Amino acid sequence: MAQGANAAILYRPEGFETSGPRLMGRQAAGEGFLKGFVQHADVDNLYCYAPRREQADHFNAAVKASGNTRPVQWLNEIDARAPAEPGTLYLPDPSVSLHAWRRRHFDQRAYSIVGITHTTASAGAMDWISGLQLSPAQDWDALICTSTVVKQTVDFVLDAQAEFLGARFGAQKFPRPQLPVIPLGIDTARFTPDAAKRGQGRAALGIGEDDIVVLFVGRLSFHAKAHPLPMYLGLERLARTMPQRKIHLLQAGWFANEFIEKAFRSGAATFCPSVRCLFVDGRNAVARDQAWAAADIFTSLSDNIQETYGLAPVEGMAAGLPSVVTDWNGYRDTVRDGVDGIRVATVMPPPGWSEDLADRHANQLDNYDHYCGFTSQFVAIDPEACAAAYARLAHDPELRRRMGAAARERAVAQFDWRVVIHQYQQLWAELAARRRSAAESVPRVAGQPVQPTRADPFQAFASYATSTLGPDDKIELAPGATPATFDGVTSSALISFARAVNPPAAEMHRVMETLKGGSRSVAEIAQDGPRESQSYRARSLLWLAKLGLVRIRKG
Repeated sequence: MAQGANAAILYRPEGFETSGPRLMGRQAAGEGFLKGFVQHADVDNLYCYAPRREQADHFNAAVKASGNTRPVQWLNEIDARAPAEPGTLYLPDPSVSLHAWRRRHFDQRAYSIVGITHTTASAGAMDWISGLQLSPAQDWDALICTSTVVKQTVDFVLDAQAEFLGARFGAQKFPRPQLPVIPLGIDTARFTPDAAKRGQGRAALGIGEDDIVVLFVGRLSFHAKAHPLPMYLGLERLARTMPQRKIHLLQAGWFANEFIEKAFRSGAATFCPSVRCLFVDGRNAVARDQAWAAADIFTSLSDNIQETYGLAPVEGMAAGLPSVVTDWNGYRDTVRDGVDGIRVATVMPPPGWSEDLADRHANQLDNYDHYCGFTSQFVAIDPEACAAAYARLAHDPELRRRMGAAARERAVAQFDWRVVIHQYQQLWAELAARRRSAAESVPRVAGQPVQPTRADPFQAFASYATSTLGPDDKIELAPGATPATFDGVTSSALISFARAVNPPAAEMHRVMETLKGGSRSVAEIAQDGPRESQSYRARSLLWLAKLGLVRIRKG
């Protein structure tokens, strides 16, 4: 792979660290990506794209902690041109359309924009996906789909929208960016099975050598992750058929609130009383690693539309564990049924039966959590099939060993960040080639707004004022106005709140000193400096007039 397949990484600390109280899959994926990029990317330096220096400093510390020794360059997000230097802007979310509009301000060929899916069920994610056809996203941009089913969902949304737009407007062309399927990665070395750690973990958790340990890792959320009832019922049936062996269920995760925690604990006591149920804090790395080491079988019976890929099953594979998972979304791309584990069938309603659920969410009668939870109530998982899958593995240690070995081999070969980062860089290189040759969609037309719904406010609201400032208008210094007067007025909180967009004091001092020699036209003042900032210099004259420091004489 050629050097130079690099990207500016859009960075917000909360999206790349797992130390917070609410550990989400996208954060685990972001943290894993950054570590994987540091360790495996074939690049000479790293680019952080963030709006504030302290965020860039946080990025620098994060990559250094992952072993980075390369130079790190901060690209200020205030400048939408900045990603042109590496050639790609990498987003940790699907917001390709948002950044495509920003890029259109200057040069749509300057760089490629690459986003990635996490959940696709939220209103925000759906709007970003549909926005791909309503924005100036180009053929050299991409939205990475983390699983085959995610791509099918994205295609469905875009196809349905194209059909609607075609029917309403007669449109026939519906450009869309590239939609490659690239899985999320993990650091497989971190999950390498270790017999000594297994013994230590089981001893610490009070688990006997011959006991069977089934492990769930992930957010403990019955409404937005995986409803535990099929797991509880299936393991209870297993326990009753194996009275001579003790069955343990380790649930390593975290609860969003006390209500959810009580529901899980009471549910476990009610529906699987014959199973010893242990809850450990999955946000604690030591406790989480101990749980991985102690387990015999990994399980995740996801039934939720917010799930798109599922990192935990891949981590289970890397830990050398056979899995019992649902035949659901991204799990189908990772766990091979009968090879790495057992996939249990799921059944859902056909299209057309649940438009009420969509309507309730669309009209904000239900929030996203309720939408996901209500939808999952109609996804059926047979507890008997779960019990049969658990029993098959629990009764056959050789099968567990064989499936676990196959699972780890697959995880290392296909899902390690070493492999996935290479796929990312290949994609970025391919997009760069497209950028050089593909036709540009919706080139910018001079005088037209870059983004109709986010236009220059003085273009969208041009009819509000009496007049606009013209190049021939004369600017003269108000009586008594001096740089010292300027400093006094602008120190007021009434003015200083807008410091981020107001011009520097030194430049305004220079303009006022110039005007001491007499009035000058707007054009003359604007041209007294770099060409690229002339419009901003002219605009600043209106600010001085607002402050009462200059007067405008219409030309």
